[in-house]
Amino acid sequence: MDNFWVFGYGSLMWRPGFAHVETRKARVFGYRRALCVHSHVHRGTPDRPGLVLGLDRGGSCLGLAFSVPAELSDEVTAYLRERELVTHVYKERRVPVRLDDGTMVEALTYVVDRSHQQYAGSLDAEHAAQRISGAIGQSGPNEDYVLNTVEHLKALGIRDHWLEAVAAQIV
Repeated sequence: MDNFWVFGYGSLMWRPGFAHVETRKARVFGYRRALCVHSHVHRGTPDRPGLVLGLDRGGSCLGLAFSVPAELSDEVTAYLRERELVTHVYKERRVPVRLDDGTMVEALTYVVDRSHQQYAGSLDAEHAAQRISGAIGQSGPNEDYVLNTVEHLKALGIRDHWLEAVAAQIV
């Protein structure tokens, strides 16, 4: 049985939390990284929601693909469901991704559910920065989440110009 792949585009990239045997830069097409999810717990409250990342439709997204041994597939999938499907704002999908060597593989990932009440829609950098500024949840200030994400992406050699523009407006 072959290994299976998991695609990460946000915190999974630097804190996957599951066993894997290989990590590769990878691109998914038809989705983009976006601050499109209202956070009511970790980076905001119901009265003052923050914004966190989701994979939203359109464009493409450079992230990391993790190769997971087949014998761990059930365990890793259960872990990811517990981590990502808490409020069901994400939908579990298997999508084609292109690894950095051009190989195409199918990967498990989580995309935003546009019909969910936490979906924030498509925001420009200025409006995203306004929603982020001052939002605080159980995991801390929303500003820290965005700035930390941008720094981790840069450390991995991944540029996200829109996210960087948001970060520039909140500092």
